[in-house]
Amino acid sequence: MQIKTFAPAIIITLIGFFIAGQFVNPAPPRTITIATGHPGGAYHLFAERYQPLLAAEGITLEILDTAGSVENIRLLEDEAATIDLAFVQGGSTAGRPAVDLVSLGSLYFEPLWVFYRGTSRLERLTDLHGKRVAIGEPGSGTRAVAVTLLEDNFIDTNAGKNFPIGDQAAVDALLAGRVDAAFFVASAQSPLVQSLQHRQDIHLMSFSRATAYARLHPFLSSITLPEGIINLEANIPPEDTTLLAPTANLVAHGNFHPALVSLLLQTAARVHGSGSLFARPGEFPNDQNLVFQLDDDARRYYKHGTPFLQRYLPFWTANLLDRLKVMLVPLLTLLIPLAKIMPPTYRWQVRKKIYRWYRELKALDTEHPEQASTESLRTSLKQLEALEEEVRKVNVPLSYSDELYTLRLHIGLVRTRFTNAL
Repeated sequence: MQIKTFAPAIIITLIGFFIAGQFVNPAPPRTITIATGHPGGAYHLFAERYQPLLAAEGITLEILDTAGSVENIRLLEDEAATIDLAFVQGGSTAGRPAVDLVSLGSLYFEPLWVFYRGTSRLERLTDLHGKRVAIGEPGSGTRAVAVTLLEDNFIDTNAGKNFPIGDQAAVDALLAGRVDAAFFVASAQSPLVQSLQHRQDIHLMSFSRATAYARLHPFLSSITLPEGIINLEANIPPEDTTLLAPTANLVAHGNFHPALVSLLLQTAARVHGSGSLFARPGEFPNDQNLVFQLDDDARRYYKHGTPFLQRYLPFWTANLLDRLKVMLVPLLTLLIPLAKIMPPTYRWQVRKKIYRWYRELKALDTEHPEQASTESLRTSLKQLEALEEEVRKVNVPLSYSDELYTLRLHIGLVRTRFTNAL
């Protein structure tokens, strides 16, 4: 009887849970792939630092080496490439149509270095007119920002004197005199930058119009390389040098799992948050100088910090609880009200069995049995015996036994009246 009573409530609640379950986000993937850059480059090295931190949370990070930022964006756009994330340099999207990609944040400054040969001091990009310039490999972020800045100065980047080489090939060409200047986007600790800084015959351009470039291109920032910061003993650089710097962005698909957004930004904070030559501790990651629109979950992270559950629980436990919170809807709206309704309903169901016999007992009872005929009284007594036999077979919970025995007592009382009337 209890099952019959509570079955509708259970069925309604299960239906509610099933409907609510349609709105529960799927579990995050346990393996994600990130597009970086050349092996040994900053993007690849940072991805390697991400790997053990994510592995500690049960996430496997697979690294895909690429030509650089432009190729990374192309891979993110290509559904067949199955890339989840990418490091992308600011300025790499110039001239590209809008796509369903979002930025999770800026990670660190990527200084733009323009090294040149010769004794003449170069302070403006217009001074590169007519010179042989290495502008970076096709598909690289270096080439994207170099082309943008050179075209700002009306320098034809398709001219024969601009060489599509970068990294070590550009260094070798500059040292051998095959090019007069070369663009690099790299950290101050990069071996390429360090080697060129220590050369007496190679000089670093200081951007005298850095503020203007930063105003024209929001993805750029003006930063200062202080005198002597590279080597105090040799006083390298010999004076404060103004550089331009895009920022490295972490970019993902618009449908990237929201739970992984906060986890990745926590990881990025551990890797990039300690500061550098150009950034104060805690300055990165941030929501400035973005390549694409900021992801909504990333925006909440920058505003409120680490989600509450992830502060105190392991990632997968916190994620499970966060996903199941939608299941509170049927619990609160269905199960709790039904739990209040079911006990009275159950009591009514039990008592209804007893009250049915009272209806029959009342029908047998007469106001003046002594006025009834002997035959009528004997018939009534037989009916009372049959009624009592049926009542004796009734099964009710122990808590309702008093009402059952009260019914049998009342049957006996009516029988006594009829017996005395015979």
